[in-house]
Amino acid sequence: MARYREARCRLCRREGTKLFLKGDRCFTDKCAFERRPFAPGMHGRMRKKLTDYAIQLREKQKVKRLYGVLERQFKNYFKQAARQKGATGSNLLILLERRLDNVVYRLGFAESRTQARQLIRHGHFLVNGKKVDIPSFLVRENDVVEVKAKSKEKLIFKNALETLARKGIPGWLEVDENSLKGVVKAMPTREDITFPINEQLIVELYSK
Repeated sequence: MARYREARCRLCRREGTKLFLKGDRCFTDKCAFERRPFAPGMHGRMRKKLTDYAIQLREKQKVKRLYGVLERQFKNYFKQAARQKGATGSNLLILLERRLDNVVYRLGFAESRTQARQLIRHGHFLVNGKKVDIPSFLVRENDVVEVKAKSKEKLIFKNALETLARKGIPGWLEVDENSLKGVVKAMPTREDITFPINEQLIVELYSK
């Protein structure tokens, strides 16, 4: 399966904002975006006036990279969002929020979405008591996401929960730190997504 294998900090610098792709490192002075807050490459420091198309493209790329999905996946999510009732842009973001890798990250069981995908692939999580190893699995209301009993003693989960208080848990999720179990209390809404995203730009891009 295709995946991005280059330096992830370059993605934050390219989009001009922190995407928090490397977990705790993003909160330290080792963060590449803090040290070099300009686009990568020999012309990265140059200021360019972006066209409307370029602005729309950069917004789409930012959201793709934030959630760690590829172009074909993203386009399929957009098509699915367009078929649903309501605003297409909001539907798109809600679909991405419902991905299991994002939920695992939001619950504090992983330091980043990248780490969450790896842990899911390795079979460390159960959804409603059944093993799910597909990061793109879409959770539903009242779903229970928990760490497998054999995996609970792993240091990686203990370290991740130490940062839980700093990151906070969105209102549509509930977590029991002692049992490493989370519950989807309700479907996420647009208001639950606080990262600065202008989804209308993405809708305009795909509408051309």
